[in-house]
Amino acid sequence: MEVAKEIRKVSKTVPIIMLTARDTESDQVLGLEFGADDYVTKPFSPITLIARMKAIHRRNENVAEEASKGSANVESDTTADNDGFDVNTGYFKLNSNTREAFLGDKEIPDLTPKEFDLLKTLASKPKQVFSREQLLEQVWDYDYFGEERTVDAHIKKLRQKIEKVGPQVIETVWGVGYKFDDSGRKVD
Repeated sequence: MEVAKEIRKVSKTVPIIMLTARDTESDQVLGLEFGADDYVTKPFSPITLIARMKAIHRRNENVAEEASKGSANVESDTTADNDGFDVNTGYFKLNSNTREAFLGDKEIPDLTPKEFDLLKTLASKPKQVFSREQLLEQVWDYDYFGEERTVDAHIKKLRQKIEKVGPQVIETVWGVGYKFDDSGRKVD
């Protein structure tokens, strides 16, 4: 936990997978809160671990490619209407190139790469309900292997960071999953 915490002080983008025998939900939440992108408990399947490592590597490559495209060709990624934001509802704004997200005029602080990707996935399709399995496939980029608590732990931490700057915009749809909804909220 301490190593992950120290790594996150230096870099928010270095991928971290915790592989541990500590399997309680509170241990998983703590590991993810300290900056892990994924948390795998023993016993584990080596094939699953390799798939998760490849997924994190692919995602980081995609983020780097998007950033380099954005800096090389700002005109294609930016329009006058949204000032460079991929998602702009008037109340919520998200920019993939700078990896920043705002509620009103306040930046949501200290988003880990996984939290940012999760927020982007949800906010890109407001009011659409995503199951945990869908979020694992789209954000973690691997097929569902029974670790849906990873999604819950990341949602919990993301909600805590959102609440520091404004009202909650991630809603639980009981028995189904999660959705982003900021309708009815206005910038003060």
